[in-house]
Amino acid sequence: HVQLVESGGGSVQAGGSLRLSCAASGYTSRTYCMGWFRQAPGKEREGVASVDGLGRIFYADSVKGRFTISEDTGANAQYLQMNSLKPEDTGMYYCAVEARLWVGNPLSPVEYSDWGQGTQVTVS
Repeated sequence: HVQLVESGGGSVQAGGSLRLSCAASGYTSRTYCMGWFRQAPGKEREGVASVDGLGRIFYADSVKGRFTISEDTGANAQYLQMNSLKPEDTGMYYCAVEARLWVGNPLSPVEYSDWGQGTQVTVS
């Protein structure tokens, strides 16, 4: 049973930084895609950043140059470093994993099967 647990969310002022973490357990696949997604109240869930099994990294245009996705395969963890935060970055942030080497749309939530419960990020 795959379990993903996010942490690191919080409330920050515009211009500040946060580092989100996602701890994974129960995952046996050695090839997978992982991503970070967010959902603001009243809006659809959207992709923020992802990395596929080939090591290719993808970012939403709105976060390019500000967010960095990374992973520690030895620790079964993934991270999202968020700098220069803006109020429009506010939302619930989720990590997700898909046991495929690559997916057709790396920033689309529908491509991912396993999800964490989310961590709230509020930027004011």
